[in-house]
Amino acid sequence: MASNLPGSVRQFGVALRALLFFTVLLGLAYPLVMTGVSQVVFHGNANGSIVQVAGKDTGSDLIGQAYTQDSGKKDADGNAIMVAGPKWFQTRPSAVDYDGKGSSASQLGPNNADLLAMVEERRKTVAALEGVQESQVPPDAVTASGSGLDPAISPAYAALQVNRVARERGLDVAKVQQLVKANTKGRTLGFLGEPYVNVVTLNNALASN
Repeated sequence: MASNLPGSVRQFGVALRALLFFTVLLGLAYPLVMTGVSQVVFHGNANGSIVQVAGKDTGSDLIGQAYTQDSGKKDADGNAIMVAGPKWFQTRPSAVDYDGKGSSASQLGPNNADLLAMVEERRKTVAALEGVQESQVPPDAVTASGSGLDPAISPAYAALQVNRVARERGLDVAKVQQLVKANTKGRTLGFLGEPYVNVVTLNNALASN
């Protein structure tokens, strides 16, 4: 009976069966299997790498945060002016204020006058906060990452902040240095990239002490 059908109809039937098969395989079975495997093998990563303090979700160790406090001053529009919270390690500047919905860099070229002025202003601010010379401020303290969401800073920038954080929290410098070391990651596979400190997990460790 089927042999009497026009060739185009038979081809359509084959195509339809293939469509249904791959829809079930790739649209249902494969995603379910991958979801199951990820939940079992990489449970934390699969759920956003959420970090907690005292059992409460405080963010993700993949997404940077702004650790600020109200300066007590307001801008021309009446909005509170936020400044770096001295009890916390500070991460890199962000062109999007760490808004995950608007990941982006400033899009300003390296020779742009506005960017250069911004970097110099950041350098002065960081130097004043840490009580050091402007020449001691590491590059990542004044330059934003490409995503605007990077939670990592260089070990040099973390070391620059140790004395301030220890003083503001009444902790021994050695204790804060230990926390920094515990939250420092080495090069990927031993040779890719540079060592870095995850500020989100570091500040969570501070909050837990």
